[in-house]
Order: sequence, then C-alpha cells, then structure tokens
Amino acid sequence: MEGWSKFSSSLNNINFAQAGTKITKGFSSSVQATRERLGQVAPDEITELPQEYKDLEARVDALRAAHVSVLKVTKVYESETYDYPTQIQESLAELSSSIGYNLTSLAASGLTRTSLPAPAAPAAPPATQHKTLPHALTRAAHAAAGSVGAGPGGDADRLARALELYAGGWEKVAGARLEQDGAIAQNFLHPWQTTLNASIAVALRARQAVRVSRLELDAAKQTLKSASPAKQEHARLEVENAEDDLVQKTEVAITLMKTVLENPEPIKNLNELIKAQLMFFSVAAESLSAVQGEIEELSVAAEGEYRKSRDH
Repeated sequence: MEGWSKFSSSLNNINFAQAGTKITKGFSSSVQATRERLGQVAPDEITELPQEYKDLEARVDALRAAHVSVLKVTKVYESETYDYPTQIQESLAELSSSIGYNLTSLAASGLTRTSLPAPAAPAAPPATQHKTLPHALTRAAHAAAGSVGAGPGGDADRLARALELYAGGWEKVAGARLEQDGAIAQNFLHPWQTTLNASIAVALRARQAVRVSRLELDAAKQTLKSASPAKQEHARLEVENAEDDLVQKTEVAITLMKTVLENPEPIKNLNELIKAQLMFFSVAAESLSAVQGEIEELSVAAEGEYRKSRDH
C-alpha cells in the first residue's frame, strides 16, 4: 500500500506539472495574440510561416466558402414545401381536421360504458397530402375537371378532358419531383455536408494548432529576450522545443490541407446533384410535352366549333 501511495503521489505530481506547463503556455500564447492584435509586436518579431502553407490556407478557405455558399441554397431540397408557400394554410386546415377527429374519437371512447348517447362516429382524418407545387397543380386540375364535367356537354366536356390531361401530366412531374429531392439529399447534400464538417473541419483544426504553436514560439522568443542569465538556458530550450513543435504541426496541416484539396468527392457529389436535376426536368419536359400536344388538339377542335357556331 505504501508503494502504491508513493506511485500515486508521483503520478499526481507529474499530471499537475504537465497541467501547469499547459496553463503557462496557454496564458503566454493568449498574451502574445493580444499584443499582436493591438499592434504591440513588430512584424519582424512574428514568425513567418512557409509560403506553401499560406497558399494552401487561402485555397482551403475558398473551398470552404464554396461549400457553404452552395449548401445555403441547395438545402431547400430538404424541405418539401420550397416551391409551394400556400401549404401553410393547407397544413393548418389538416391540423384542425386531425384535432377534431382525435377529440371526437376520445369522446366516443369515453362514453362507451355509460348510458349517454355516443356521438356520431368521426369521419376518417384526411390523408396527408404532399405540399409541392406539382402536387397542388395536380389536385387543383382534378378538382376543376370534376366540377366542369358535372355540367352539360359541349365545350365543358373538352375543358374537363383538358384539365384531366393537365392533372395527369403534373402527376408524373410530382412523382419525379419527390424522387429528385430524395436523390439530392442522399447523393449530394449529405456527402457535401460531411466534407464540410469532417475533412475541411479537420484541416481547419490543424491550422488552429499551427496558429497556437506559432504564438507559443513567439512568446518563448520574447521570454528568451528578457530572461535573466540564470534562466537563459531554460528559455533557449523552450524556444527550440517550440520551433520543433511548429515545424511538426505545420507539416501535418500542409498534408491535411492537400488531402482536402485533392479530394474528388465534391466534384462527384456535384455531378449527382445535376444528374438528379436533369432527370427531373427530363421527366417534366416529356410528360408536359405529351400532354400539351393533346390539349392543343382539344383547343383547335373547340375553337373550330366556336367559329363555326358564330358563322351561323
């Protein structure tokens, strides 16, 4: 037990010593950063980093900015309602119907074992509808076709037929729209965000480590300048250690930044984005083009009959 106590004591002393060294270095680097920010350090007293490192820093910053800029816009694909703002009113109506259904069901279940008359069975809650512009156009055209088709024949029948064709065309577009959004989320947004949060973030942390190491080195140099003769040797060793640390961390950061810049994934992800968009627009163009041809025939026939009726 006595041996274990001595070992634990020595271990604690080591840990405290290491912690004290870290605190001292952290304080010194913070002071150095503050002095540089206030312009109290001459430019020639700031350690110059390799030009290769600085060039890579600029390129990684540009890469990060590109990822953030594109994500800022393309993240709308994660929200189904991005092209259909009036969905808010529909969502409120669905919520109201759902609450009414749940309250009626609760009341009915609460009165089953009493002599009180049970309320009428609640109607089934409305099915959840997709809140996109293609889906909304499909629903509106179907409803309009049913309304027009309920009237007398003639041109109303042609209009009902045209509206049904229009609804059918947009129904295909609506399905393609959901497939596009799913493909973009899986094959572009998620990996693109991963590159930003993982690869680029790792390179940025390595750069921060270089910055801290550089500040510690310059702080050690300042300490060496003002050190008393008795502390000169220790201060000189601190500078040498700080120089070695900076060289090592700079090399690591350079390697990581090169790895990020050479990563082919962003281009691959961008290709997946445009593939999904191209597929959507191709389906939309094909579907609407076919529908437009049929509706044009109905339009010509209706106009011909209209002119013929006017001639008589």
